[in-house]
Amino acid sequence: MTRQTLILTAGALALLVALSLPAAAEVSAAEAAKLGAELTPVGAVKAGNADGTIPAWDGGITKPPTGYVPGEHHRNPFAGDAVLLTITGANMAEHAAKLTPGHQAMLKAYDTFKMKVYPTRRSAAYPQRIYDATKRVATTAKLVEGGDGIQGAIMGTPFPIPKSGVEVVWNHLTRFRSNIASRKISQAAPTRGGSYTEVVFEDEFNVVYSQEGQTEESLNNRILYFKQEVVAPARLAGGILLVHETLDQVKEPRAAWLYNPGQRRVRRAPNVAYDNPGTAADGMRTSDQFDMFNGAPDRYNWKLIGKKEIYVPYNNYDLHSDKLKHKDILTPLHINPEHLRYELHRVWVVDATLKEGTSHIYKRRTLYVDEDSWQILLVDQYDKRDQLWRVSEGFVINYYEVPMLWTTLEVHTDLQAGRYLAIGLDNEYGMYRFDIQRTLEDYTPAALRRAGVR
Repeated sequence: MTRQTLILTAGALALLVALSLPAAAEVSAAEAAKLGAELTPVGAVKAGNADGTIPAWDGGITKPPTGYVPGEHHRNPFAGDAVLLTITGANMAEHAAKLTPGHQAMLKAYDTFKMKVYPTRRSAAYPQRIYDATKRVATTAKLVEGGDGIQGAIMGTPFPIPKSGVEVVWNHLTRFRSNIASRKISQAAPTRGGSYTEVVFEDEFNVVYSQEGQTEESLNNRILYFKQEVVAPARLAGGILLVHETLDQVKEPRAAWLYNPGQRRVRRAPNVAYDNPGTAADGMRTSDQFDMFNGAPDRYNWKLIGKKEIYVPYNNYDLHSDKLKHKDILTPLHINPEHLRYELHRVWVVDATLKEGTSHIYKRRTLYVDEDSWQILLVDQYDKRDQLWRVSEGFVINYYEVPMLWTTLEVHTDLQAGRYLAIGLDNEYGMYRFDIQRTLEDYTPAALRRAGVR
């Protein structure tokens, strides 16, 4: 091999390596100056679309509607909106350009499924301090080696002008979900015939990444602390899961512990990650499907496809209503479409393919991420035969007393089994609380042990 050939080969290898790594994250000061101008404070296009079906973002919902009382289920600020169109299996070909493969498959598979499309309301909003922090960190945030963690970011969206798919994933993982929250919810996995047993959880999220006054150093490499206790049915009650989610997962992977009420012991739980089964989910979701996607992104190559206008679940206040019972929502094959709201929104599309040498039951995942909030709204998941397997939907509302956009229900539909899992049912319980008082000592294995023996 000649010296020139060696030089060319080395150059080609260097280029291949460079292309395989996530793009440099930092944006220029000129790019960051667009935030709050032609872009929203978290990086979405502020303007509407060309044909007027997506309006300009005007700040979203920043305060509760008149008459709202904190602690009650959220009133629908768009209750007067009429349905623009209804998509069914019979007419979906007319709307295919704005439908994901997952939604097309559901419409084709189930005669009883339909999508009622309403006017687009860009309701997403965050506190001003999150906007300010996003502009600060836009020029400092960067991926650590391989994209498995981030540095130079605190409180704000780290990559509001993303250059790679994994940056979009980190925007979702670090998005604002209040400082702290507690909730009581149910999970159900109906059989094909429609029978189910509800599993009831009490969850707590302490999102330290977003809290005012935090520094990157004071985080101790934590994004959030999560605690989940099973309170029903009796055969499962008493089990408690504790998770410390990390910011730099190269430096330190997620830490998790489980309290087993039968053994009255706390044990490390390294399997609470990736494609291990979700808690009491009847095998209908993986651990990393909770919150649409969570945990380390290291098993996938994340390709940023770009933006697309599609119909997505949005402003699902009717689904969230305490006027409904869980039985009104949980129907055979899929949840009751009468209570669902879909709107046309711009989303970031990210395609994830399994890395060689790693394992996961999903060979490929396609994520559809809201440009206004960085909340994942839809995910199509494919099996090892490259067949579409499961379709995940995040039905969101603006919790306007905070304010923030977050799911009120997540639904994972298994097309091959003809079943689905619904997690987040809260219609029959009190509303999320965003004012609980906790310290970091409440999220230690010792605290878990004390909670379990009470």
